[in-house]
Amino acid sequence: METNTSLERKTRRNRKAQDYLDTLCINTIRTLAMDAVQKADSGHPGTPMALAPAAYVLWTKFLRYNPANPQWFNRDRFILSAGHASMLQYALLFLTGYDLTLDDLKNFRQWGSRTPGHPEYTRTPGVDTTTGPLGQGFMNAVGMAIAEAHLAAVFNRPGHDIVDHYTYAICSDGDLMEGASHEAASIAGHLKLGKIIFLYDDNHISIEGKTELTFTDDVARRFEGYHWHVQNLGEKANDLAAITRALRRAQQEKDRPSLIIIRTHIGYGAPHMQDTKEAHGQALGEEEVKLTKRAYGWPEDEHFYVPQEVLNHMRQAKDRGRELEAAWNQRFGDYKAQHADLARLFAASLHGDLPADWAGDIPEFQADQGPMATRDAGSKVLNAIARRVPWLMGGSGDLSPSTKTLIEDSGYLEAGQYQNRNIAWGVREHGMCGCTSGLALHGGIRPYAATFFIFTDYARPSIRLAAMMGLPVIYLMTHDSIGLGEDGPTHQPVEHLASFRALPHLCVIRPADAHETAWAWRAAMRRNQGPTMLLLTRQKVPIFDRTNLGSAEGLLQGAYILSREQADRPDVILIASGSEVQLILQAQPELEKQGIHARIVSMPSWELFDQQDQSYRDEVLPPEVTARLAVEAGAALGWCQYVTDHGDTITLHEFGASAPAKVVFQHYGFTVENVVDHAKTLVQR
Repeated sequence: METNTSLERKTRRNRKAQDYLDTLCINTIRTLAMDAVQKADSGHPGTPMALAPAAYVLWTKFLRYNPANPQWFNRDRFILSAGHASMLQYALLFLTGYDLTLDDLKNFRQWGSRTPGHPEYTRTPGVDTTTGPLGQGFMNAVGMAIAEAHLAAVFNRPGHDIVDHYTYAICSDGDLMEGASHEAASIAGHLKLGKIIFLYDDNHISIEGKTELTFTDDVARRFEGYHWHVQNLGEKANDLAAITRALRRAQQEKDRPSLIIIRTHIGYGAPHMQDTKEAHGQALGEEEVKLTKRAYGWPEDEHFYVPQEVLNHMRQAKDRGRELEAAWNQRFGDYKAQHADLARLFAASLHGDLPADWAGDIPEFQADQGPMATRDAGSKVLNAIARRVPWLMGGSGDLSPSTKTLIEDSGYLEAGQYQNRNIAWGVREHGMCGCTSGLALHGGIRPYAATFFIFTDYARPSIRLAAMMGLPVIYLMTHDSIGLGEDGPTHQPVEHLASFRALPHLCVIRPADAHETAWAWRAAMRRNQGPTMLLLTRQKVPIFDRTNLGSAEGLLQGAYILSREQADRPDVILIASGSEVQLILQAQPELEKQGIHARIVSMPSWELFDQQDQSYRDEVLPPEVTARLAVEAGAALGWCQYVTDHGDTITLHEFGASAPAKVVFQHYGFTVENVVDHAKTLVQR
C-alpha cells in the first residue's frame, strides 16, 4: 500500500513528465513553423511561435475532431482567422494525424503544395475555410456559429442533440483592426451565440512595427460592449493551466460569445527577433533559427525534427476522434429510429440534394401580369422554392422591403428563435456576406444574401473568397442599374457588372423579365460549384408574351435567340441583358420597316453562355454576321468578345444621375430610337 508521501512523489513525477511532454510538443510546433518558413524563405514564423501553447491546449484538450474524417459533421469548427500563421495550423494537422506529411510541411508555399501560404479550403485536409485577408475568418466563424444554432433548433429533440458543437477561432490584432470583424462581432453578440470562442493573439506587432502606432483600442471593453464574454489572461501565453481554465469558462458561457485575450510575444524565444516586426513576416535566418532552437533546448542542426514521443502523444487524437465520431453515429442512429422523417430531412440538407419536386411551386408568369420589376418576380420565386427547400435561408442588409427577399412563412432568426430562416443582418453588407459564406461552409444550409447591387462595394472581399472556395451562395442584388432613378449616382451601379464578370467561378445572371427570373433562380439552385449572383430591377419591366418568342428556359444556356430575324440570315444581331432587352425587342420591328432584318438575343449570363459548345454559340451568334450591337446599362468592358471589333455597344461611360428612371435612360441613350440608329450605322458600314 502506497503512503501519502510516495503518492505525492509519484504525482510530482507524473506532473513533471507531463510538463516535459507538453513543452516538447509545443516546441515541436514552434520549430516546424520556423523550419518551414526558413526553407521557403517566405512566410510568418513569429505568430506560430507565440501561439503554440494556446493552440496545443485547444487541439489536445478541447477541440473535437476526427483526423480520419475531416468533414465529420458534428466536429468542432476551427478557423485560423490570422491566416498568415498558417504553419501553426499545418503543424497541428500533421502532428494530430490528418492526411498531411512531413514532406508537405517541407513543401510549404511551393507550387502544387498542400501547404499554401494561407490556409485554403479543400486544398488541405482539416482546413475549414480559406483565410488570409484579415477579418474574413472572423466573419466565417460567426456564420458557422449561426448555422450550428439554427440546425440545432430545427433538428434537435429532447435527449437527441445531434447538432452540438463549438466554433473556435484564433484572431489577431489585424483582424480586430479590420472593420469586418466589428460587423461580425456585433451581430454575434446580438444573437447571443454562446458556442463561439475566440482566442485573440494580442502580440502588439504588425508589419509596420508596434501596434501602438495605429491601434490603441480597449479591446476588452469594446467586446463587452458587443455583449461578449471577455477574459483577459494578460502575460499568461505559456501558462497552460490558465489557458485551460479560460477555455472551460468560455464553454460554460451559454448566452454570450467568448473572447479570450492572450498577451503573446511574437517570435517567442528568438534572441534577437522576439517582439519585433521582422518576426512577423519574414524568415528568421539560419543563425537566428539555431539560436532559438538552442534557447528551446532543441537540436540546433536538426531540421523538421519531430520526437517520437510527440507523435505518440498528439496522434492519440486519431483514436479519440474515431471514438467521438462513432459515439455521434450511434446517437444519430437512435435519433433516426425515433425521428425518421427529421433524420431524412437532416441528411438531405447536409448533402445539399434538391427535393424531387423543389421547383413545383415556381409560378408561370403571364404577360398581362406585367409590367413587373424582376425583384418582385424574384420574391415570388424565392418563396415558392423556400416552401419546398426548408434549408434555404438568408437575409438582407436592412433592405428586405426593397430587395423583396423575405421568406414569408418564417420569422426572423433571433436569440431563442434560431429556427427561423430570415436573417436581419442590419447595415453590415461585409459582415452579411462573410457570415453567409460561413453558413455555406458549415453545411446543412443553402444561404442567400441580398442588398442593392451598388453595395457589393462593401462586400467584395467576401464574395471573392466565396468564389475562390466554390461556395454555393446565392447573391440577390437588386436596384441593378441607373433604372433605380432618383437615388442618383451614389446608388446607381455602372462598373459593377464588368467587375463581377471578371471574378472567376462567380456566375452572374441578369434576367430580362419575370420568366427569365424564374429560370435564373432554377439555374442558381442547381449550381453547387461556386456562387451565383442574380441582378434584379427596381423598376417595372414588361413580361414578354412568349407565344412567338424564344422560351425563357434558354437562360440556362446563358444566351438564346429571343426573336428571330424575318429572313434567311440576319443583317444585324442585337444583344442585351436585363431591362435593356425590351429596347432591342422593340427596335426589331422598327428596323424591319426599313428593310433591316435583326436577330434579338437575350444574354443574361456570359458565364453560362461561355460554357456552351461552340456549335451552340455559333448558332446564336453566327460568326459570319459581324454587325452586332450590345445594349446594357453598364460599362462596355468585356462586350467586345461578343460584338467583335466590327460591332458596337450602347453602354454607360458616366456615373449616372438623379432623376426619374425614364429620364435617366433617355439621357444616356437607352432608347429604341438610339438602338435603331446604331443598328443602321452598323449595317451600312
